[in-house]
Amino acid sequence: MASRRKLDAARGAGQCACGVIVFVLIFFPQECMAKNRPPPFDAQGKRSPATATSQEFPSDAARLAAAQKAFDEGRYEDAARTARGSIASSANLDFVVGLSLAKLQRWNESRAAFEKGHGKAPREARFLVELAGVDYRLKDMRAAKRELRAALKLDPQDAYTREFLGTLYFLDGNLEAALKYWNAIEKPRLRDVSVQPPAKLDPALLQNALGFNAPQVLTSDALLGAEARLDNLGIYPYRRVELSPATGGNYDATLHMPERDLWGEPWWAGALSWLSGLPYATVYPEAYNLRHEAINVTSLLRWDSEKRRAYADISTPVLHESKYQFRVYFDGRNENWNLTNTFFGAGPALSDLNVRRVAGGAELRSVVNSRWSWSTGIEIANRSFRNLTTSAAASGKSFFSDGNSFAYWARLERSLLRLPEDRFTVEGSAEAHIGREYANHLGSFGTVRGSLGAQWFPQAKGDDYEMQARVRAGESFGDVPFDELFQLGIERDNDLWLRGHAGTSGGRKGAAPLGRRYFLANWDVDKNVYGNGFFTVKLGPFVDSGAIADSSGLFGSRRWLWDTGAQCKIRVLGTVTVVLSYGRDLRGGRNVFYGTAVH
Repeated sequence: MASRRKLDAARGAGQCACGVIVFVLIFFPQECMAKNRPPPFDAQGKRSPATATSQEFPSDAARLAAAQKAFDEGRYEDAARTARGSIASSANLDFVVGLSLAKLQRWNESRAAFEKGHGKAPREARFLVELAGVDYRLKDMRAAKRELRAALKLDPQDAYTREFLGTLYFLDGNLEAALKYWNAIEKPRLRDVSVQPPAKLDPALLQNALGFNAPQVLTSDALLGAEARLDNLGIYPYRRVELSPATGGNYDATLHMPERDLWGEPWWAGALSWLSGLPYATVYPEAYNLRHEAINVTSLLRWDSEKRRAYADISTPVLHESKYQFRVYFDGRNENWNLTNTFFGAGPALSDLNVRRVAGGAELRSVVNSRWSWSTGIEIANRSFRNLTTSAAASGKSFFSDGNSFAYWARLERSLLRLPEDRFTVEGSAEAHIGREYANHLGSFGTVRGSLGAQWFPQAKGDDYEMQARVRAGESFGDVPFDELFQLGIERDNDLWLRGHAGTSGGRKGAAPLGRRYFLANWDVDKNVYGNGFFTVKLGPFVDSGAIADSSGLFGSRRWLWDTGAQCKIRVLGTVTVVLSYGRDLRGGRNVFYGTAVH
């Protein structure tokens, strides 16, 4: 038999076709390929007399040596014809046949030869690697990746296979998956790192956020850590990393990160963000990157007569460290609630409850690494209630008492699962609040909440058919004030959306079920239906399910709730997303059409 070294020198469908692996895969130099010639078989796959060889070989070893010699001399047609033997012939002969036919660009025949050899030698990774090269040329990227992953199981240390597989993911725009395979062979080593357009942010703070530079190897942990810290700064909503080959086998990394400036760039995009809530009597004044130090101010002003609200917060990095963010906020509300169908206390319906709440707080958030983050904070609040009926005030004393409260909370967020090859992620969070209501008959209260969220992009590239699923649950204990109750319904000040249940009735809150214990599951799919550079449109179905209850018996859904419908997301100028949803309550038979703007 020919030596493995000699065969490896002729790896055709993969190595010769790939050239310089990382980026020359795209081009496949034609000088590595012979011109097509008529196949040495007739339509039935039998050897034709004109091409049949009369030469007899005493053994497979002799046949292999002759075929190898023809291959080395560039006589690929002769090499393929010579290497063809009986069904029981050596897998090495099938390998030479596959390589020779690949040189002739007869991809389907080459694939059949490699499959035949793989069936005879299933533990040899070389057949899978060459099959991947053929499938690449046949534009079957899914099969090529599958074969390369299988080859790595047989030969985990093969650098060529890792680089080939990483390159296929890179060509899909899946940099995280590419780095998973490249990092094992100490690639890609950076020659230069640049930001486009040039950043206005303080250079030291930007470098602290990125955390990597030349001549380091760009790792997946470094990339994900940088993403988390840049998110924490709040001024880079859209990012893309471009790698390009440089001298000496190194790479240049260009981070495309449009930066939010003071009022918005261009000015009309900022104006659109400010005024996006006008249809529901709301504006969103905001300013970013004050003093070029990622100091951001966001706010909300709503003059709806039923739901007046003023909110503002200011956030800033701490100690010039991008991983720490400190935030202070103020929130004032004057709202009218209609609890006719959601409060089950005795006496007349509670249809005109006025709730006034003023709160202020502070929060510290820290990005530990690419997988962990935590936050902690405090809040002081004052609340008062008007237009209470006598019976409601008596039965719901613990909910509807005027007073002040103090609360402390802590929250953990964790990336639980990342499968970059499949573009599938699972993330979780846990949160706990403890507080005290300062009124004569009230005392301590507490809340625990948890969530699991999964995201999947089923296509190899792009965000078409994006699928999201989320499960959340929570429970409160003790003397919880009314404004701290959970609510399952679609409403702008509530994040627990049950999209077939309206959160308001006649403009007043209180239409959705309330309580101290809830479970909620949401599932939706977003299909890209239109995009023109100014706006994109996504459309897809959703299913929501949940229940809410309260130990007092005064609130709750009283049964399990199921909603379904369709949702449309319109992203305008990459700044504001308009969400339009149509949901149906499958138990109650009600329909809800809802629209809002999401920043």
